Amino acid sequence: MKISDRLAHKRPIFSFEFFPPKTEKGMETLWRNLNQLALLEPDYVSVTYGAGGSTQDRTLALLARIKNELSIEPLAHLTCAGASKEELGRVIDDLGGIGVENILALRGDPPKGQDCYTVAEGGFAYASELVSFVHERGDFCVGAACYPEVHPEAIDAPTDLKHLKHKVDCGVDFLLTQLFFDNQIFVDFEARAQAAGIDIPIIPGIMPVSNKKQVERFTSMCGASIPAALSDRLHDIGDDPVEVFWAGVLYASHQCRGLLAPERESPFGPSKRGAPGIHFYTLNKSPSTRAIFEILRLTRRAL
Repeated sequence: MKISDRLAHKRPIFSFEFFPPKTEKGMETLWRNLNQLALLEPDYVSVTYGAGGSTQDRTLALLARIKNELSIEPLAHLTCAGASKEELGRVIDDLGGIGVENILALRGDPPKGQDCYTVAEGGFAYASELVSFVHERGDFCVGAACYPEVHPEAIDAPTDLKHLKHKVDCGVDFLLTQLFFDNQIFVDFEARAQAAGIDIPIIPGIMPVSNKKQVERFTSMCGASIPAALSDRLHDIGDDPVEVFWAGVLYASHQCRGLLAPERESPFGPSKRGAPGIHFYTLNKSPSTRAIFEILRLTRRAL
């Protein structure tokens, strides 16, 4: 089923993001985690893109297993980075061939060791071009990314929003946000997007804190900020893994409950219903997101 159809008939929806491991042992661990998450009946699972060679083959195999063995709808990430139009076309055709109906079209980050994105020979410079290309190749539901705290390469917030509107106009069906830890940032971004004419679902992306150094690295890469309350709590806890785990679970649960609440106020105007869903960045670890999901279920505020 297409994610756009699911959003039209059910809200909120819940999803989890994984990346294809590089080793067989890692794949076995991931598959155990996926089997555990399957019991929660997520609306879809997204798998990040492995460009080229055996990594790409591993990604396709994982997507096929998720759809055929777990009966969970997969969302395949696809990036412009390092690929020509012809290469991307073959990947899109392969995805359609294994039954994938949903693609997340991304520009992609610069390769390690490079400070800026370089267009591959015969490739695309922008995700908006990839969005149009995916639609040309088949009947897919196409998602795209957005940055509530502004893309790190954007000149300013208005320019970033202008580019996002153009990307949406190229055929985006829904948006997934980059991670954030302050709900007000999402609420204000959503209101600005709506004021700019972006009327498709915007699904907030949530990453439970499980490792202090790791979250600091991720936030520095994507330009997200860490609120003082969360930063102070992590500082007080130190390196105790159990305490960090539960601090991350409780903070993310509080975030999700707030985002899904039907009434949310913004300086740009009120929101009359909660977020259309929650997308969890799992980092291939399911315990945190399973705990959060169960907390949401028990409170009866999300499900």
